[in-house]
Amino acid sequence: MTFDTLRLIQPLLRAVGSEGYTTPTPIQVQAIPPVLEGKDVLGCAQTGTGKTAAFALPILQRLMQTHAPVGHGGHGKNRRPIRALILAPTRELAAQIGESFAAYGKHTPLKFAVIYGGVKQGNQVRALQAGVDILVATPGRLLDLLNQRLLRLDGIEIFVLDEADRMLDMGFIHDIRRVIAVLPTDRQTLLFSATIPTEIRKLSAGLLRQPVMVKAPSESPAADTVGQVLYYVEPTAKAALLEELLRGPDMTRTLVFTRTKRGADRVAKHLAHCGIGAEAIHANKSQNQRLRALGNFKEGRTRVLVASDIASRGLDVVEISHVVNFDLPDVPETYVHRIGRTGRAGAAGQAVSFCSDDQRDELRQIERLLGRAIPVLSHAVKATAESALAASKPARGRGQQQQHGHRARVSTGSHGSYASHASRKTPAPAAHAAGTPEQQQAGFWRSRRKYKRPLTGGPSTGRRGR
Repeated sequence: MTFDTLRLIQPLLRAVGSEGYTTPTPIQVQAIPPVLEGKDVLGCAQTGTGKTAAFALPILQRLMQTHAPVGHGGHGKNRRPIRALILAPTRELAAQIGESFAAYGKHTPLKFAVIYGGVKQGNQVRALQAGVDILVATPGRLLDLLNQRLLRLDGIEIFVLDEADRMLDMGFIHDIRRVIAVLPTDRQTLLFSATIPTEIRKLSAGLLRQPVMVKAPSESPAADTVGQVLYYVEPTAKAALLEELLRGPDMTRTLVFTRTKRGADRVAKHLAHCGIGAEAIHANKSQNQRLRALGNFKEGRTRVLVASDIASRGLDVVEISHVVNFDLPDVPETYVHRIGRTGRAGAAGQAVSFCSDDQRDELRQIERLLGRAIPVLSHAVKATAESALAASKPARGRGQQQQHGHRARVSTGSHGSYASHASRKTPAPAAHAAGTPEQQQAGFWRSRRKYKRPLTGGPSTGRRGR
């Protein structure tokens, strides 16, 4: 099947062709026809399946084929109403949806705008005042401009709620209901989500009218084009192992996920110290910092982007060769969304995960979701007891200040890696030695049972047995 068979108009076919697409994905084949017919749609598709085009292309065609009603998109002299609204959970996703509309609609007279928080609103307001047919927005900035009466939504013909499950996870349900309250009741509504939990079904029941359910078929929760491997590694050796892997020629464009924002900053700083170009992106960065880091990564000026889970969805960067789970996520589905950043549009990708002792439960849940075990690879990077012990020794004359929870640098050769202070009387065990994956895995858990202490270490609590 080709895009021609989906009855798309010529301007859209030209744009799709110029983007290098010839064959629609399964979600596009299922979603485009009912959207063109004006039906409500509930769509479920894994990340990287072409979901944005599945609603962007038919929306562009419907707006081209219907006459715009007279109304206000904002205040002032503008008479062009906002006719389509796409609501997205994050700034990055909103920006990338806007880029998709601009690419697919470049041969049409339709106008687009993207609004989100974290930046001054001046340019966004001026774009609205110039006239907009399609608006992509995050909930917070949209409600802010609505409260300022800088835009109106009474001309909306099509409403799209994208990444609905992520919206609910981020606590946007009340904002969503406030937006829906000001929309016309006579509209077409599309709801797309990577998963369809009970909460999404309840939301869709009150939002959609006799929706068409579309779902991209998949034999696995993770894309088949993504190869997955696992390393068992002590926390004190993670940074050194990541550096070693990045020294190889295969990791040309790598996205690294950490569990915390602070962790992302520390990993990026460590890699930069080692001479590997890396930047961090997370919610504590300003929007300009995030856009600059993302732009550098897209253009190849930065080889490694270190992100917290805010970037696990919505990052649409072509040719990401590897995704590295520096920390395994708490939620198994997040693992799938993370590794979905590579292996997109049929291309091959690789997902590398680090597992430490305190994340065994998370690994079990992920493998249960996948329905199979992740292959284990061996490595020769060690976090020795001696290095951990040296890191825990307080500086002379500074008393006990450095024995309570402060972070330290642990030598791992020519470069350092971050580690927690370890107890002087119960040093952290050495990481498993190189060997077969089975030997390495067995040695890892055996060393943990022998020392019987958390991986993260901590200050000594006194005499043994107290």
